[in-house]
Amino acid sequence: MRTTVNNTPSGWRSEQSSVSLPESHASINVPKGGSRWRKMMAYVGPGLMVAVGYMDPGNWATDLAGGAQFGYMLLSVILISNFMAMLLQHLALKLGIATGRDLAQASRDAYPRPVAMALWVLAEIAIAACDLAEVIGSAIALNLLFGLPLVLGVLITAADVVVILFLQHRGFRYIEALVGGLIVVIGLCFAYEVIISRPEIAPMLAGLLPSPEIILNPSALYIAIGILGATVMPHNLYLHSSIVQTRAYPRTDRGRTSAIRYATVDSTVSLMLAFFINAAILVLSAATFYGTPYAYVADISDAYQLLTPVLGAGFASTLFAVALLASGQNSTLTGTLAGQIVMEGFLNLRLPGWLRRLITRLIAIIPAVIVTALYGERGTGELLVLSQVILSLQLSFAVVPLVMFTSDKAKMGKFVNPLWLTVSSWAVTAVIVVLNGYLLFQTAVGWF
Repeated sequence: MRTTVNNTPSGWRSEQSSVSLPESHASINVPKGGSRWRKMMAYVGPGLMVAVGYMDPGNWATDLAGGAQFGYMLLSVILISNFMAMLLQHLALKLGIATGRDLAQASRDAYPRPVAMALWVLAEIAIAACDLAEVIGSAIALNLLFGLPLVLGVLITAADVVVILFLQHRGFRYIEALVGGLIVVIGLCFAYEVIISRPEIAPMLAGLLPSPEIILNPSALYIAIGILGATVMPHNLYLHSSIVQTRAYPRTDRGRTSAIRYATVDSTVSLMLAFFINAAILVLSAATFYGTPYAYVADISDAYQLLTPVLGAGFASTLFAVALLASGQNSTLTGTLAGQIVMEGFLNLRLPGWLRRLITRLIAIIPAVIVTALYGERGTGELLVLSQVILSLQLSFAVVPLVMFTSDKAKMGKFVNPLWLTVSSWAVTAVIVVLNGYLLFQTAVGWF
């Protein structure tokens, strides 16, 4: 395993530490000369892998419910949440490039061991919860498309570990290509869905502007908070801070400055693509179900059953399920990588790659298999809700350290956040923490 001597600002410990994702670290060449376009293409990839987390099956229910119940009104909430995501993902990639540490390694370096271990446990729980939603989403898609039992679908989805092992052995670009290809599939499926649903253009564009009714209507506010509260997945911050280091940019101030610039473009463009896909789910739901007897639709299976008869298009339901399957598979790939990054970063473990990924996968697969076997579709629906609650609990424990590290000049040196970015970052963090706290309170009231 490669190691690197710490040559980052003095705010970090001076001990040696393993590089992040050692089998892929600095493995992708960045042209030293040539056009900006060639350099930009060398950096394309990590942003797409992060964008997957913003279009995973866990986001579909809120988008479907928002469109069915309130038409295009909540498009503005998706747009605002995307801007928040762009800011925090920029901080994550900057941390990785500027310091040579991913967020897990930075947390291990910065905090006393008991605190770092507590953060590791919380991160593992959050990744397992996120992975759970993705595995279940894929299993539901396989059930809808092929009639496979949910338990079998869960087990098939678990096989993505083998795919990652094979592709990462061939090169990290192969993983990025697979993820990018699946995003194209999702985008094409929803492009077809939106076209045949014939949305009203003027109300759709108006929906991009915030409406006072979102605040005044308690039901709309609740769904809006659900969209905003899940805007950033904790595992995406760990993932992004690591995979940007797969590029072989010069480890100098000038090289890092260039890398941050290109990686930010990659991240921002990819997250805009995620916005269009999330918006397409809401637009499809609004154009198809809003103002009809089916405005109650918020369940993925119900939407699948109703799309074809309501729209009168034979492929509508099938392509919806194909997009769900592609989304679930994409998310499990990136979730498994995030699990490896968190385990290695917090614990500095030197386990074989296949064993690390197997452990990560089992943490999610075992509860999914047990619940689907015992309770079937009803149980998986409740498990999806529980997974989102767990994510809400953990999110601030990833966002707060990230903002603290990138705002600390002793740790970041010349790459420290400027004042305007520090203020904006803490404002976004406060919004996320408050909204997630509200969601947790509402969920607890509903349970008790």
